[in-house]
Amino acid sequence: MPEKSKYTIEGIYQGGVSTFKSYPSSKYFSAGSLGVTTDPRSANVLKEVSDKLSAGVKHIEIEAVTPDFFDQVAKQHLEETRRLAKLTGIGISVHGPVIDTTGIDPRRGGYSESDRVLAEKKIIQTLERSHELNPDGNIPVNFHSAEGLPGSEFGPKPTKEGGRDYRRIIAVDRESGKLVPLEKEERWYPEGGEVVKKEYNPQKNLAILNETNWDNQITQILFQKERFDEILERNRPLLEPIIEEMNKENFNPNLLPSAQQDVYRKFKDAHLYLEEMHKMTHSLFSKAYEFGDDRQKEKLQELAKHLGEAMGNDRNPFTESKVMHDFLLALKSPQLNVAPKMYVPIEEFALKQSSQTYGNAAFEAYKKYGKSTPILTIENPPAGFALSTGEDVKALVEKSREEFVKRAVKEKGMGEKEAMHIAEKTIGATLDVGHMNMLRKYGYSEEDIVRESEKLGPVLKHLHLSDNFGFEHTELAMGQGNVPLNMIMEKLQKSGVKTEEIKKIIEGSTIWTHFKSSPVYPSLELLGPKMNTSGKGPYWNQSPGLLQDYYGGFGMMLPSVNYETFGAGFSRLPAELGGSMQGAGGNRMSGRSME
Repeated sequence: MPEKSKYTIEGIYQGGVSTFKSYPSSKYFSAGSLGVTTDPRSANVLKEVSDKLSAGVKHIEIEAVTPDFFDQVAKQHLEETRRLAKLTGIGISVHGPVIDTTGIDPRRGGYSESDRVLAEKKIIQTLERSHELNPDGNIPVNFHSAEGLPGSEFGPKPTKEGGRDYRRIIAVDRESGKLVPLEKEERWYPEGGEVVKKEYNPQKNLAILNETNWDNQITQILFQKERFDEILERNRPLLEPIIEEMNKENFNPNLLPSAQQDVYRKFKDAHLYLEEMHKMTHSLFSKAYEFGDDRQKEKLQELAKHLGEAMGNDRNPFTESKVMHDFLLALKSPQLNVAPKMYVPIEEFALKQSSQTYGNAAFEAYKKYGKSTPILTIENPPAGFALSTGEDVKALVEKSREEFVKRAVKEKGMGEKEAMHIAEKTIGATLDVGHMNMLRKYGYSEEDIVRESEKLGPVLKHLHLSDNFGFEHTELAMGQGNVPLNMIMEKLQKSGVKTEEIKKIIEGSTIWTHFKSSPVYPSLELLGPKMNTSGKGPYWNQSPGLLQDYYGGFGMMLPSVNYETFGAGFSRLPAELGGSMQGAGGNRMSGRSME
């Protein structure tokens, strides 16, 4: 039996809300800065906004997450919602449709520029319709950075070289949009009379994929050349004497001797291989120039110049074959290294395509609405999709702003500084702390999640609050999972983010669906902000001790029978006291009990 002095009881029940302490989160949240979403399943936004107002929130976000949502909402509903918001003094924001913005459709296994443009048009329409909800202000309209695209997997710490520690790369062909997963591999080779095991990480496999892809295309062209050369060499003795004649404009093959006519026909057949070789070479060169970097483009320009000089006006097929052979070997040369990286991590491809989509959409809205243009915010999607880290979303916001500036300078004649100032006001980021927390399933620690969230600080304009346990996309009330919210808010505030000015939207689909109640009240209890805007407490986490149910009574001090007897006028009083309740004989003074 343990000694009495060492016997302690602690941690018996930790599930409830403590009313004896103030929560750290109360420093970062006020009840007035919290908002709630409408039900994404209902297009009756007017009723949804009206119902959500009863929770006492100051901000409501319309959940238009399904692509066809706004097409189901009548314009009169948006007009009435705007009037309701103005009447009640609440703020309105919109969660735009969750759609792919890169133009890649994994179901079709490829990329389509028309699909990317279609997504751009959908975003523009969402911005335009959202503007109806606040035509005099700058309504925030939120979109996911990417949707439906599987993301690469990498660790939280960079490699020694400063790059990402890839554990799995989803590579994408920049031309076709074809996706190829690349993982760590072990391969065995016979070397020195032994079997040697070699390990290949995803980056090495990506390099091999690019090299092999380029070499295979050149090999196909060289095969066409070999067939051409084979026919030329077999008929060289009879072909060489008539080459000069063949290049003349008035050349007539019917005037040749019969043996040379037969050689000429074989040469024409061989020339089909030469033409095909030229087409394939031009296509390969075009691809290298389109997708190559500046250094590679410079080398390709030099090769094109040398090819022209070597070919000249000489149409001798033997000379042409040799020049093309040298040209193809130069394209294949590792020293010149003009092979473009056709396969890249999907994050790199998505960054380029999505930034064009968002930059163009934001600029089109600005052209139409000017100073009252909606604010386009880009949200980190659930971890596992492409562009889901803080680093990726920050890069996407900055790249989208650059696309905005390019068009503003070109089409509006703005200076770059002025255009960037407008872009920074118009395009920003939404941090979804629940989505970021899902990085835990890839081995990210609590500190790593805080660090990724902090990276969004310089571009942050909006905040989504939902909790989970790091693996599934649940939306619990804040404090019901393990999202390190206080640590995130502390870091953001220390980095200069004015957290009190950022609207914080509670996304609680799990609470709505399974508990049939609003997530606002449990969020207030678990976040614990002050109940009033000035002075000290009380705090919302103390509310369970402050609220009393009228029908709950006050225990033995005032038991429920008191309410039954005296709480409804005289109807429940006994007849002896002027009420209507009948006794069972006797009276209060006779000593007989009354029923």
